[in-house]
Amino acid sequence: MKHIPCVLAISSLAILSGCNQAPEAVQTNVISTTAEQLPQVVAPIAKKVPHAMTIHGDTRIDNYYWLRDDERKAADVISYLEAENSYTNTMLAHTQAQQAKLFAELKGRIQKDDDSVPIKKGDYYYSSQTRGNNEYTTYVRSSDFSGANQQVILDVNELAKAHDYYAVSGLDVSPNGNLMAYGEDTLSRRIYTVKIKDLSTGRLLQDTLEGTSGNLVWANDNKTLYYIKKDLQTLLGYQVYRHTLGTPQANDELVYEETDSSYYTGLSKSKDGTEIYIWHSSSTASGMSVLSANNVKAMPQRLIKRQANLEYSISKLGESYYIVTNLNAVNFQLMKVAINKAHDQANWQALIPARDDIKLEGIELFNDYLVYQQREMGQSRQIIRNLSTNQEQLLSFNDSAYTISAYGNNDINSNKLRVYYTSMTTPGSSYDINLKTTDKTLLKQQAVLGNFNVDNYASERIFINARDGVKVPVSLVYRKDKFKKDATNPLLQYGYGSYGATMDPTFSSARLSLLDRGFVFAIAHVRGSQMLGRPWYDDGKLLTKKNTFNDFIDVTKALVEQKYGAKDKIFAQGGSAGGLLMGAVANQAPELYKGMVAAVPFVDVVTTMLDESIPLTTNEYGEWGNPNEKEYYEYMLSYSPYDQVSKQAYPNMLVTTGLHDSQVQYFEPAKWVAKLRDYKTDDNKLLFKIDMEAGHGGASGRFKRLEDTALNYAFMLDLMGIKE
Repeated sequence: MKHIPCVLAISSLAILSGCNQAPEAVQTNVISTTAEQLPQVVAPIAKKVPHAMTIHGDTRIDNYYWLRDDERKAADVISYLEAENSYTNTMLAHTQAQQAKLFAELKGRIQKDDDSVPIKKGDYYYSSQTRGNNEYTTYVRSSDFSGANQQVILDVNELAKAHDYYAVSGLDVSPNGNLMAYGEDTLSRRIYTVKIKDLSTGRLLQDTLEGTSGNLVWANDNKTLYYIKKDLQTLLGYQVYRHTLGTPQANDELVYEETDSSYYTGLSKSKDGTEIYIWHSSSTASGMSVLSANNVKAMPQRLIKRQANLEYSISKLGESYYIVTNLNAVNFQLMKVAINKAHDQANWQALIPARDDIKLEGIELFNDYLVYQQREMGQSRQIIRNLSTNQEQLLSFNDSAYTISAYGNNDINSNKLRVYYTSMTTPGSSYDINLKTTDKTLLKQQAVLGNFNVDNYASERIFINARDGVKVPVSLVYRKDKFKKDATNPLLQYGYGSYGATMDPTFSSARLSLLDRGFVFAIAHVRGSQMLGRPWYDDGKLLTKKNTFNDFIDVTKALVEQKYGAKDKIFAQGGSAGGLLMGAVANQAPELYKGMVAAVPFVDVVTTMLDESIPLTTNEYGEWGNPNEKEYYEYMLSYSPYDQVSKQAYPNMLVTTGLHDSQVQYFEPAKWVAKLRDYKTDDNKLLFKIDMEAGHGGASGRFKRLEDTALNYAFMLDLMGIKE
């Protein structure tokens, strides 16, 4: 279900810085590990146990419902998953040498000893380090930008030693700089246990907060901490608690409880440190509650009454709020209001009015400057406005299509803007921008080791006509000396297209392994994202969701017609909601693709959206619709990949998941693969890889993740007969 496509989750500080087979479950005869003997290998066949589900007078029979085990312990389920892993390992055994070569390539491009750009917060400069073959980050702080008096504040490598999976979240240092709170997850369920570290002694306090979201904020007394507690069944963060150091968690004060299960809850603090915000966000509305960071007895107050389809967020400067909102503005506008008058929308005054073809994406405030980001014709740009003169300057870059975002701008008094910049040919780069002159200072560019030369690669942004006449943006990258626009190149097309998440063009050092072997890589910016503004999202959700799938298929056809790729060498890839895209496209146009990679795919749409006990379901009604209503049920059913599997030929497919996935449960792809095996009429490969330790984000180590990428690439290269 919901996924922050790569999904780079950045904490506040990071910004600162052979099977046991059960015969009744599976029938399998995995007897070979060589390419020559592969025809003798028999895929696992899951048993059928009819399970009837009836609603709106319609009955569906799910033969593989038994594969759902919420405890992840049932012997027949585990044995089936292990049999699938064994089968996949056998079928890809002849690619092991190539996987090893690819892994070495991917790892060889990464600078093992690497530091992030320091970010100032309070009296310190925070950054992160990776060293040697360490899988995880070490967080440090220094007294100045150059790294003087450096102190290790958290070594994740040490913490992760005893665990197969380990992740930290919510790193946040107290205002006086003496204490640090962080959450740890050892199961990949995104349920974090919060611990508090004394940075002067290096010791942990006795305080331990269980069952949290990992989202933390300190009050200004340096001994009070706000956190979000999760419902352990739905995994929805819905309660905000106030914890006083030295007291048991059982005594923590509940300051807010979200009673509407369609809303997510978040926490943040104003840049000037005076206010704490509780964020309320659903698929169709958002809002905020405010409480004083100086008063540990304060209770949150809603800024304004929550309203259907109204979205807004606030930034504080002096005695005013700057409000980014869709109030009377489909593509959002910026408004300003005095804090003591903010509760009445009649007092909100437009600073940047609504525009039909330009979406306002966000703002960054300083005492003397406003920086706002807007998107026009698919490209984001940042504009600096002098708050005294109202004069504006546009930040300019050389790439025709790129990604830019502000980060780590914690000092409201600063005259510099920190931004992250990348394109499909430009490695990730951090700049400081002089707010007065717009002069850029490059602080760091991602190092790409080996023989990388940016001049060897080229990127394009093109628009393709979809079947209904809408123009769909597509970002492309390829190696110049390997590409000929003559319909001979293999092409990998990626897509997502849900939740308004926009997959902007970014650099990937791993992708070079495909480009250097002649692949063209394309991102189809299908409807369901916000590449062309909010209407682009609205036209790819709920009862218009099929536009997402149609766009992807039409882009594929056009790229072949325009000779970017050979018609028999086209691959598709997507994950989570992008896995839904893969499943729908595989049902609708399987003949277009040589192969597909579907990662943690959300494919059992109807059954999942009818089950409110599954994590995140009710939050998704605004995205997919509520199938308890017949209109939405019938529309979902018409495209749900699991329900629409038919007796036809399917592409070669590699499906991956994590046993502990909390967002797309492992049993969705497991059931889908089982049904595909039963229905498909071809001899193409259908491989299912389950990480028995990981969850939605995959493996937790930086190098371990590369093994997954090497597997995906080897799967595609093997189908192409590319051995080097």
